[in-house]
Amino acid sequence: MAESSRDSILRRIRESLEKPAPQPAAPDFTAPLHPAPADDLAVMFAQSFVRTGGVFYYCESEDHFFDQLFTYKKEKSLENLFVWEPELKKLLHKAGLVFVGDEKDFIKKADASLTTCEALVARTGSVLVSGASASGRRLSIYPDQHLVLARMSQIVPDIGEGLQAVKDNHAGKLPSMISLTTGPSRTADIEKTLVLGAHGPRSIVLFLLDDAPAATT
Repeated sequence: MAESSRDSILRRIRESLEKPAPQPAAPDFTAPLHPAPADDLAVMFAQSFVRTGGVFYYCESEDHFFDQLFTYKKEKSLENLFVWEPELKKLLHKAGLVFVGDEKDFIKKADASLTTCEALVARTGSVLVSGASASGRRLSIYPDQHLVLARMSQIVPDIGEGLQAVKDNHAGKLPSMISLTTGPSRTADIEKTLVLGAHGPRSIVLFLLDDAPAATT
C-alpha cells in the first residue's frame, strides 16, 4: 500500500526525534532566505523545538490530542490545568477533560496552563504567543508548565513570517504584547549555574494537531 503524504510526514517526524538533530551551520546573513517546502516545515520545527528543550507531541486528530493530553496530565500528576480561552474550553469539555476555567487560586495553584499560539517558527523551534487571546499575558508565563495546542497550518519558516502572521491575525495591527518562546525559561546569571524556570515556565509542551486536508483518491 502506498504511503500517504500525511503518513510520510508523521514517519519523518518520528525518525527525526529518534536521533539527535545535527547542529546548524553558522548562518550566512548575506544569502537570501528561501522557505523550505511546506511538507518539510513540520519536521524542521519538531527538530528545532526538541533541540531547545521542548516536549513535542504529534496529534493525528482531535481524539488523538485528547488521549495524549489525558496521558500527559496523568503522568505528570497535573491537578490544576488552567485554560481560559473559550474555544479550548469547549474542546476540552467535549472530551470530558478536567481543567480550571477561571482565575480562582491561580497564583497558588498554577501548576500548568494550556493555550493556543499565534504561530510556530520552524527554523528556531519557537512558539509565538501574544496578549491578544483570552489567555492574556500571564497564562503563558506564570505556570510551571506551559502546554500549547497548535496546528500544522500555523508553522512558518522564519521569525519575520511569524510576525507577519501575527499582523494578519489581527487585521494588520500588532498586539501590545508578543512573546517569542524558544524552549523552557532558563538562566545562568547566579554563579554560572543553569537554572530552569527562573523567569517563566520550567517546561514547554507542544501538541501539534495535523489539520492538513485529507488526501482524496
